Amino acid sequence: MEHIALYRAWRPQSFGDMVGQQHIIQTLQNAIREQRVSHAYLFSGPRGTGKTSAAKILAKAVNCEHGPAEEPCNACEACRRITSGAVMDVQEIDAASNRGVEEIRDLREKVKYAPTEVRRKVYIIDEVHMLTTEAFNALLKTLEEPPAHVMFILATTEPHRLPATIISRCQRFDFRRVSLEEQTGRLEQICGEEGITAEHEALQYIARLSDGGMRDALSILDQIASFTGGIVSYRQVMDMTGGIASEQFGRLAGAVKQGDAGLVLQIVEQFMQEGKSADKCMENLLYYFRDLLMIKMVPDADKLTDRVLNPAEFQEMANAFSRDELFQMIDTLNRYQSEMKYASQPQTLFEVALLKLSGITQSGGGAAAAHSTADAGELAQLKQHVAALEKKLERLIQNGVPASNQREPAKPARTPAPKAASTAKIPQHMDQYVSSRTGEDYTAVHRQWAQILQNVKEEKVTVHAWLMDGEPVSVWEDKVLVAFKNNIHRETTEKPANKQVIEGVLESMLGKPYHLVTMMLRDWNDAVEGVGKPQAEELKLEHEEADAGGEKPWIDEAIQLFGEDLVVIKD
Repeated sequence: MEHIALYRAWRPQSFGDMVGQQHIIQTLQNAIREQRVSHAYLFSGPRGTGKTSAAKILAKAVNCEHGPAEEPCNACEACRRITSGAVMDVQEIDAASNRGVEEIRDLREKVKYAPTEVRRKVYIIDEVHMLTTEAFNALLKTLEEPPAHVMFILATTEPHRLPATIISRCQRFDFRRVSLEEQTGRLEQICGEEGITAEHEALQYIARLSDGGMRDALSILDQIASFTGGIVSYRQVMDMTGGIASEQFGRLAGAVKQGDAGLVLQIVEQFMQEGKSADKCMENLLYYFRDLLMIKMVPDADKLTDRVLNPAEFQEMANAFSRDELFQMIDTLNRYQSEMKYASQPQTLFEVALLKLSGITQSGGGAAAAHSTADAGELAQLKQHVAALEKKLERLIQNGVPASNQREPAKPARTPAPKAASTAKIPQHMDQYVSSRTGEDYTAVHRQWAQILQNVKEEKVTVHAWLMDGEPVSVWEDKVLVAFKNNIHRETTEKPANKQVIEGVLESMLGKPYHLVTMMLRDWNDAVEGVGKPQAEELKLEHEEADAGGEKPWIDEAIQLFGEDLVVIKD
């Protein structure tokens, strides 16, 4: 549960209270002073950087009884009631729970009426990227030609998910992460006024943990201060946030560098005994090696490091690793961190990742040399093998008989080149699907496939991620056949819960129930190419039977040596 008592007490009530957004504040104040306030604003940026606070302050500034003013007085009736959320003309709407077209249509009806309590109606739509496509379309006309008494303020952490038509009708302001110095200074000010005793390193570490979000920093400070009785130390912050001190990671990095697998596993076990989670350890270790890379490559990197509070103390550790080693280690940890999300034993995966890092430091440049030598040896063997095959084929062509001592049978069985079998089952009635691949039903599905994917994404984004790998290839009766390039994506899509989501969207989009059928794209291509093949095979057999008996053995031998995909027979 998030502790927000401090945030409520210290939430900005005027532009002067805001931290780290001076460029935006100056622009808004100038617009108010010159009476050039826009009808629509878009506030975008990371969480906890003041987007909604700025929207409420702007609503108070344009409606203040002593204004419009560059700063709301926060004393008049309008300012106090807007702060408490008691003014019907200033509404904050959560788009995550009011994302449908009906809610936006209701809003469009309300904006027509003049404000009854204050000077200007203000609608603050938070997390606006959660609106559906239809809701955005309904909002578009209102944003384009709003009444003079209405102002819209859209807030989002994901502006890339907004349609370009919406963004183009707003004045956009990008809120940045609050800098480490500004956050630490504000936290020290709050501690002083709230009677909290806090170490500078503790506040600095809290600021780093918040990732530039002032709200998160205040929540962490409030939680720790509540638990410790108003005394906040660096060690307590570490213990309560699950963090690990840089010194402990330095010991782990030293063990990795030495290739001491026993010590590495012992340190991991100690972390687990202290109540640390494997995924948190992985995240912190990734930050640690990233910081070592910054220390190694950038002079005076104290402002660029995320978890190391005193970079100078870790210069020796940074010098112990080469730049290439640090790059490889960060890449390895990043890959294992992605896999850890789906691991049933994350601690084991963390230990494997660390042992991989030990391998990187032990092999160093020798690994590349070994790979190079191995590749050269394999290439030499391959060249010898090809040369022997060429000589054998030449003898066969000259003599007209097989190079082996055994006589070929009258009609040798031709063995085609082996192909990798698909792990996916071929659906029944493939001939029906192939013949229906250009029908009207398929055309209708193919035309709406982009919208079907969008609707699946809105229902469940993870299902959309798997379905993106597939494409509709045929529709027969009440079945939609989707072909996938990747078998893992196909199998995940076939899971009952995921399949139910897709079939529900198909029914709503196409007007009747459809069943989802899947297969691999390569199998579908083989099935389509197989149409008309029987006649070609018959002609080929007739041609072979008409050939002279002396010509056939060396052709068969060539096909056995190289595979029929590489042999071209010309008369």
